[in-house]
Amino acid sequence: MGAHYDAAQEAPGADDNASGVAGLLELAAWLGEHPPPMRVDLVGYTLEEPPHFRRSTMGSKVHARGLREQGVKVRAMISIESIGYFSDAPDSQRYPVAALRLRYPSVGNFIAVVGRTDQGELVDRVHRALGAVSGLNSESLAAPRNLEGVDFSDHASYWDEGYPAVMVTDTALFRNPHYHTPGDTWDTLDYERMARVVQGVQCAVEALAAPAPASPAAR
Repeated sequence: MGAHYDAAQEAPGADDNASGVAGLLELAAWLGEHPPPMRVDLVGYTLEEPPHFRRSTMGSKVHARGLREQGVKVRAMISIESIGYFSDAPDSQRYPVAALRLRYPSVGNFIAVVGRTDQGELVDRVHRALGAVSGLNSESLAAPRNLEGVDFSDHASYWDEGYPAVMVTDTALFRNPHYHTPGDTWDTLDYERMARVVQGVQCAVEALAAPAPASPAAR
């Protein structure tokens, strides 16, 4: 699990991405009290924002590349990316293409699990875990990488190294009017719902650490 701790130029970065870093720290405390049956790495990344975004200097690219060079096997990676901004106002949620408005809510009061089409099983598994948290609305999207926003965080660095990865996000620029501006301050965040997101990621860790269910043929 990882979250980037740099912010865009001139932006305080409360949602993008101090919210994700705070979530990562809470997860570290929880894992310390509830050790999982397998290795879990929690990583803070620098240089996610432009001009390093998608370049080899991006912190998550350095980490993912290092794992691959060491031959480390990764069951799943979760990028915790902007998890603190929610709105119950009508039409507060936008989408990169009009067709998505037919499937997803127009109100920005949910958390999203986003991944690639060919990794839909992982997207579903993490989404189900978040859905187990009372009072947390969640949605999932498994889509082609070239759809705007699908690869807009550190999870894409792991895709580049052949690892399965998803992003947990409030959808950032598609909801938060303060995205990459001086207005991205602590007082715009919804801490109660942000805490529920962290609880959902805890559930996802438990689900991913559990043995994979046997196939019908193997039973």
